[in-house]
Amino acid sequence: MTQTTFEVMNVEGGRPVKMWTRGVPVEDMARAQLTKAAKMPFVFKHVAAMPDVHVGIGATVGSVIPTRGAVIPAAVGVDIGCGMMAARTTLMAHDLPDNLEGIRSAIEAAVPHGRSVGRSKRDSGSWGDPPAAIVDAWATLAERFGRIVAKHPRLKNTNNLTHLGTLGTGNHFIELCLDQEARVWVMLHSGSRGVGNAIGTYFIELAKQDMRKWFINLPDVDLAYFPEGTDHFDDYVEAVGWAQDFAALNRRMMMANVIAALRLQIAKPFEAEAEAVNCHHNYVTRENHFGENVLVTRKGAVRAAKGTMGIIPGSMGAKSFIVRGLGNAESFDSCSHGAGRVMSRTAAKKLVTLDEHIADTAGVECRKDEGVIDETPKAYKPIEAVMAAQADLVEIVHTLKQVVCVKG
Repeated sequence: MTQTTFEVMNVEGGRPVKMWTRGVPVEDMARAQLTKAAKMPFVFKHVAAMPDVHVGIGATVGSVIPTRGAVIPAAVGVDIGCGMMAARTTLMAHDLPDNLEGIRSAIEAAVPHGRSVGRSKRDSGSWGDPPAAIVDAWATLAERFGRIVAKHPRLKNTNNLTHLGTLGTGNHFIELCLDQEARVWVMLHSGSRGVGNAIGTYFIELAKQDMRKWFINLPDVDLAYFPEGTDHFDDYVEAVGWAQDFAALNRRMMMANVIAALRLQIAKPFEAEAEAVNCHHNYVTRENHFGENVLVTRKGAVRAAKGTMGIIPGSMGAKSFIVRGLGNAESFDSCSHGAGRVMSRTAAKKLVTLDEHIADTAGVECRKDEGVIDETPKAYKPIEAVMAAQADLVEIVHTLKQVVCVKG
């Protein structure tokens, strides 16, 4: 390994991997996964690994994979368009009530979240009867979705309209935060929900079928790809683009409902979106790098072109950051999407006690039960170390600390 602002992991028979991981742990399995991706023959220049890098399905979370002439669906993943949105309000910390439980309950009532499955029981994480605003928003996406379904009918019966404006589960969240000047922000994290998961899963399997049909051997079957110029390539790019638009709209609809809920809880009139950012961190896009037009897949990474605003959240007990990209060409204008897991969900449930979780989320109005221990702060890398490792990728504009956290 050599070291400059990043470490370089040379890959025999493949492209190098440039890693912004100084001072943060990286699992051996994540390195092995990055190595396999770097061996794909159509990778352009190198693979970039962000400081929150950790093992994912197929492609590593926290990886940026630029390609020419092909796309790997697993390098985007199944939570297509997952990302962050943050909006600054004109409220200050002293405008909030002393007890924030009512605000958390109001947000939970305004945005379907979590997941419940049972016979003849509506999933609590979806709309039973979507409100008019959600139906109107869906209408802006419906025609394009119909064209995708016409070619791929298996995608028709998915949670699409009923999931628009809903949070989901796992690491998705809605937070009320204070910045360094005690100004109140709303921040949330979600993606393309059930329909995006269905699109991602469907096309990953389709790519695997194509590899078998063409007798193409891969270093990992999850790195199955679509060559440019094939019908499946064009269909995937169309579908993933639609799912990314669904995800961005999903966040906007949630934000509107959260702000409406806050207005019912806080008597003082206020404005929101004084500063607003809405960015993906699981997606594919065409960009120009090193003088060439290439496809860039970011899985757990945010675009950080010079001057571009982004969001890097910590865990549910840690700081988060509104950042401005520095446009580092070596990272393909990218930065991390968060702190990154240091424990699997199973390990967190075994190793972290409820008392530790309660202590680590002190001062935050949030769930403090065993059902969220897989999301506890100790399950994640220290966000300060992650930010230090990417000081040449972004500059910090605002530092946020949550006071309310709603988890699915």
